[in-house]
Amino acid sequence: MPGHAFSAAERQAVYRAIHERRDMRHFSGGAVADELLQRLLSAAHHAPSVGFMQPWRFIRVRSRPLREGIHALIEQERVLTAQALGEREDAFMKLKVQGVLDAAEVLVVALPPGREQHVFGRRTLPEMDLASAACAIQNLWLAARAEGLGMGWVSIFDPQQLAGLLQMPEGSKPVAVLCLGPVQAFYEQPMLQAEKWARRAPLADMVFENLWGQQASSGESS
Repeated sequence: MPGHAFSAAERQAVYRAIHERRDMRHFSGGAVADELLQRLLSAAHHAPSVGFMQPWRFIRVRSRPLREGIHALIEQERVLTAQALGEREDAFMKLKVQGVLDAAEVLVVALPPGREQHVFGRRTLPEMDLASAACAIQNLWLAARAEGLGMGWVSIFDPQQLAGLLQMPEGSKPVAVLCLGPVQAFYEQPMLQAEKWARRAPLADMVFENLWGQQASSGESS
């Protein structure tokens, strides 16, 4: 193995966190110690970002009325999403899509105003600010799993309404409501797969070689 590789146990721990991470919807209350929350946020803050722009902002929502307001916005959008799904409306409405009122912590991740000033890496792909923020969320998610905490990413909300509720400045944009905290158990498989909503696609269907749609060869090239 290369000299810079982690030990076998360390590598196993990294892959375990990746494969056992779940988008959690069921929480058991409790609390997250401030020191632990700071470790998780530090992990998020060490995510890669295009042009080192660090376009993530975290709003820790501790107010119960604000949580109830966020819950109401999500429920409002849940109904509209169900209607847009047509024949799958009833099935969607049976799914649990959030844990805002049950989780120990609620964090809203937002993109800050003034992002257009960052041109490095974004001139042709301006959406890389969102991609960078997603990396921060994934760091937090994996760190939370390693710490034994569940986390769920809720994206069913109207961003303008949520921004207004949280008095965010013009030009900023909320991209995620994160529910974080202790759970009774982690799902053995992704919840939407367990509910037969969708299944994980084969990796081979996602990997091409040289050209779009050209399947990767299994043997060595001549």
